[in-house]
Amino acid sequence: MKIMIFGATGMVGQGALREALRAADVEQVLCVGRTPLGQTDPKLRELVHADLFDYRAVEAQLSGYDACLFCLGVSSGGMSEAEYTRLSYDLTLAAATTLARLNPRMRFVYVSGAGTDSSEQGRTMWARVKGRTENALRRLPFQAVYLFRPGAIQPLHGIVSKTPAYRWLYWATKPLLTPLRKLMPRQILSTENVGLAMLELSRSQTPTAVLESADIYAIAQRSAGGSARG
Repeated sequence: MKIMIFGATGMVGQGALREALRAADVEQVLCVGRTPLGQTDPKLRELVHADLFDYRAVEAQLSGYDACLFCLGVSSGGMSEAEYTRLSYDLTLAAATTLARLNPRMRFVYVSGAGTDSSEQGRTMWARVKGRTENALRRLPFQAVYLFRPGAIQPLHGIVSKTPAYRWLYWATKPLLTPLRKLMPRQILSTENVGLAMLELSRSQTPTAVLESADIYAIAQRSAGGSARG
């Protein structure tokens, strides 16, 4: 498989990249972002692109891929709905619309969040915007679209969040989060769980498009036990 990842410098994206590079059936990983990753691997390709709202100049480099793992995301804290819509809905659809045209057989996996509002009518701003984004993605002509709605995620394998406050939070809660994740693995995921599940849906199907934490965990377990895992 040839996999594309957006947001590979973020916490979830780092997990997806790690598992993609380790998977025996992944031959190439293209990471698209504004800044270089600062790592090398025989499978890894990078497309450093400043304008993530316009891909006309780089379309030739975006075709021929089997799946896109879209891990870009921002916190809504302190933002107006218009600002958050631009960075969540507009940015995501700019990439997804281009990819659907260039790769009609592509599977698109989008990291949303627990509590997303599919009705687009709720009182919580970020949940409405995420719901609108999910609904728009499902209307695009991909082979399949999967919408991940994880809740708590623990970073593993040296992965860290780009957000200083989150880094401190994960460090402070690690002594508690680790045993809790073992007790409640379907409610508290790891970056490895999410990465494995994203890869599994790049190679196989599931009847449910919207995937909550328990669904993501189950798919990750299926992937970890499969022969394609390297």
